[in-house]
Amino acid sequence: MLAHMADSPVPDGRVSAAVSHWAPRFVANGIDYNDFVRVTSAIESWGSWCEQWCAAGAVHEKLGRDALAAGRQRSAGAHLSQAAVYYHFAKFMFVDDIDQMRAAHLMAVRCAGEALPFLDPPGERVDIPFDGATIAAVLRRPDGPGPHPAVVLIAGLDSAKEEFRPTEDLFLSRGIATLSVDGPGQGEAEYDLAIRPDWEVPGAVIVNTLKGLPGIDPGRIGIWGVSLGGYYAARVASGDAAIRACISLCPTYCLGDIWDRLPDLSRAAFTVRSKSGSQEQARKRAAELSMAGLAGRITAPVLVVAGKLDRIFPWQDAERLASEIGSRAELLLLDDGNHGCANVSYKHRLYSADWMASRLAG
Repeated sequence: MLAHMADSPVPDGRVSAAVSHWAPRFVANGIDYNDFVRVTSAIESWGSWCEQWCAAGAVHEKLGRDALAAGRQRSAGAHLSQAAVYYHFAKFMFVDDIDQMRAAHLMAVRCAGEALPFLDPPGERVDIPFDGATIAAVLRRPDGPGPHPAVVLIAGLDSAKEEFRPTEDLFLSRGIATLSVDGPGQGEAEYDLAIRPDWEVPGAVIVNTLKGLPGIDPGRIGIWGVSLGGYYAARVASGDAAIRACISLCPTYCLGDIWDRLPDLSRAAFTVRSKSGSQEQARKRAAELSMAGLAGRITAPVLVVAGKLDRIFPWQDAERLASEIGSRAELLLLDDGNHGCANVSYKHRLYSADWMASRLAG
């Protein structure tokens, strides 16, 4: 056994970092645990990450297309939606090879889009014009005539709308519609729109679009965001007094303050998605992503969730955000939570959905 271990290939640092930081998140958001173990154990270098995950995604895509051909639409939707998550995680930090990353991303978008009519409840694509480009979103409404309260789901640095099905389902089961968005620097928008600090600007366009969609109650809109999206959600709430409730999951307070502690993969992804010419320029742009002087403007109730084992964004950032929001904020600090608290999702996801439902109640 020792001889076998000695002969086993040692993955490079980026692969080890990705596995170490993100394993619970992959599983919590749709990757089968057995696939995760099998795929990552076969990846020796970061250069093969995207290829290996795409191969795994193709298995689920074929299952979906076979189910669709056989008329098993519900199964087709589940398989294709899961395939989209695999393709998404193939590209999620793979900024060293933009062409390969984009090819994987297009497969994720295609599979997720084809799954939408067969989800329960079904979804529909919404294209939102913004700054000469398009913010792509997915709207899902709960059963019933409505009008329904709704929550905007905002991704982070490396996540995208294709990753949000489990979170959407929690809100939908409580009668809340969901609008999952790819904002500037995210998902489908990352090629045309750079990461920006002032998310109250795109947020206003997104929220106004949501308010005008059929079946949506414009007076009951909430915001949810994870990781960098947790910061974005707070920025949206700071600029829109009509937001009824906000959930900020593992946010940063000022990205520039923690730049040097970020993993190499995260700094590289931010550099590319902020359209920075160098890491030094990226560092300066990261410093612009700050809640300083803004948290006190938030008038909505805010649930801030963080984990003390977070190795990406320090939990003290969440504590600081909640403190500056003041009495309108509730801090849920989990001693054993990692970044995104995906390793203890049962300790915050259900509570967060209940919390949002109570704030958006008629």
